[in-house]
Amino acid sequence: QVQLVESGGGLAQPGGSLRLSCVGSGLTFYMYDMGWYRQAPGKQRELVATISTGGTTNYANSVKGRFTISRDNGKKTVYLQMNNLKAEDTAVYYCNGVRPPLPDYWGQGTQVTVSS
Repeated sequence: QVQLVESGGGLAQPGGSLRLSCVGSGLTFYMYDMGWYRQAPGKQRELVATISTGGTTNYANSVKGRFTISRDNGKKTVYLQMNNLKAEDTAVYYCNGVRPPLPDYWGQGTQVTVSS
């Protein structure tokens, strides 16, 4: 059974930092492109960042220069380092694993709240 389990969310002040982690199990992790998505209340889920099996990264314009995605295949973990957080970063953050043509896998989400 494939599982993606996120952790590291919580409350942060504007300008603060959080580091999200997503641990995979039941899948050949290094063969999956991984990503982070987020969904704010009343909004659609949106892409935050992705990292390919080869380490190529891609970011939403709104987080470029503030967020960094990375992966450790030995630990089957993908990370999202979030710096200089803003109120508009408040959302539930989801981990995603993709290996076409297999189905996507999603984690259960972790809440990030940025507020003073």
